[in-house]
Formats: sequence, C-alpha cells, structure tokens
Amino acid sequence: MNPKIVLGLALGVASSVIWGGHAVVARPALAGQGFHPLDLAAFRYAPAALILAPLAWAARDALARIGWRRMVVLALFGGAPNLLLFLWALVYAPASHGGTIAPMTVPIAGALLAIPMIGERPSRGRGLALMVMASGVLMIGWDGVAGAHPGAWRGDILLLLAGSTWAVFTLLLRRWQVPAIPATAAVTIVSALAVLPLWLPLRAATVAGLPTSAILLHVATQGLVLGALAMFLYARAVELLGPTRAATLSIMVPVTALLLAALLLREPISFLQGMGASLAVGGMLAAVLFTGRKTA
Repeated sequence: MNPKIVLGLALGVASSVIWGGHAVVARPALAGQGFHPLDLAAFRYAPAALILAPLAWAARDALARIGWRRMVVLALFGGAPNLLLFLWALVYAPASHGGTIAPMTVPIAGALLAIPMIGERPSRGRGLALMVMASGVLMIGWDGVAGAHPGAWRGDILLLLAGSTWAVFTLLLRRWQVPAIPATAAVTIVSALAVLPLWLPLRAATVAGLPTSAILLHVATQGLVLGALAMFLYARAVELLGPTRAATLSIMVPVTALLLAALLLREPISFLQGMGASLAVGGMLAAVLFTGRKTA
C-alpha cells in the first residue's frame, strides 16, 4: 500500500475525529451556557491566528504566490462564514444533526462539484462507495433527520450549506495547488481579522461575565484543537490524498459524534445506528483505498 495514501488517511481521519466532537461540545454552549455563535468563532480564530502567525511569516513567499484574492476566497468557503453556518445551525438543530447532515453533504457535494471545478469524475466504484456512505450516515442520524425535533429544519438547511461550502474549499485547495501550511495560516488569519472587529464591540463584555472555566474550555477546544491542529491535519491530508478522497474522510465525523454522544451525553446507540456506522466506515475505506477517479 502506498505510504503516502496511508499517511494521508491517518491525518485525515485524525482531523475528522477531532471535528466529530465539535457538535457535542458546541451544542450545549449555544443552547444553555450563554454563548453566541460569534463567541465560538472568535475563540476559534483568535488563538489559532496567534499560533499560526510565525508559520505564515515563514511561508510568506508561498502566501504571496497564492495572492490575497485567493486567500479571501479560501477563507470565505473554509473559514469564518463556514463555521458560522455550522454554529448557527446548532442554535436550531440538535448535535445529532450537526454530526450527520453537514459531513454527509461534504463527500457528495465534493464528488459532484469536482466535475466542473477540476474535471474529475468519480469512477463507478467510488460512486457506489459514496452511495454506501450516504446510506450509512442516513441510518446514523435517521431519528433526527426524520423530524423528531420540530423547527430543526432551519438548522438542517444551514448544515447543508456548511457541508457544501466546505466541499468547495477542499476542491479549491487542489485546483490552486495550495500547500498545507499557507492554506491553514491564510484561512485562520483572514478569518480572525474578519471576526474580531465584530466580536469585540458586540460580545466581549457579555462573554467576560460568563464562567471562566467555560471560557477556557471553549478557547482550548475551538482555538487550539479545532482551529489550528485539525485545520492543519486536514489541509495536509488534501495534499496527500487529493480533494475527493480527503472529502470522503469526513464520514468519520458522524461516527465519532455518535460515539462521543454515547460516552459523554449518555445517549444510547441503537442497532440501526451501529449498522450505519459500520456501513459509513466501510464505504469511506473503499472510496479512499480501493477506488479510483478519472478526468472529465
């Protein structure tokens, strides 16, 4: 087996596992702890921008070649607007929706958009694997998607948009041949520059009155783990695997969310959800390891 693919698979799965816990942590913050989506966005990008600033300086020549217009576009699809779509969705929809609908959308939208954006069509084998993945994720989140939560449809629409915009971000990394470190630094720093001028006058004083322990928890999870580490791992996985293969790794997000909900929130895993997780992981592995792609 190609060591490059194995490494890309490991890095992509690691980033997806980290993101799998996002909805489980963010939903309680937004639904009862007094935080606003803009707060979590500020926590995400401010610390990560400080961490990645030296890396951005070291890669300044690569960033100059990318150009500020492309950096803004990358931040638009993979930065603050994408995150705010996801976080605002969790105001209306439960964590089970956030952990299934958005990641389910990424590989499907990525496979479809890859045709016009980079001239890449899925092979029959990969198309079948994507169908298996979609079926598995639908089984995982069936109770929520079927309408068990009135009014959640508003969040579901936002989650579909978040998944689709992330698929565009993934494809742009490949189309423009953007390396991992400059991409991560550009998205994070541009997003911080966009979010902080809004957050400081609108929310900083309110957040200062919230429990310090809760603030530190979300700064650590959003800024250090999700903002810096997961973004870098994912960008590197895209370099090693290509965008459509890397996008399929998002299937680990709903599986991880399901397991963490059971462990941390004491939510039972039904037989249907267990079968769906098995199908989703099997389809992901088949799509990444054993199926090819062809150009248009």
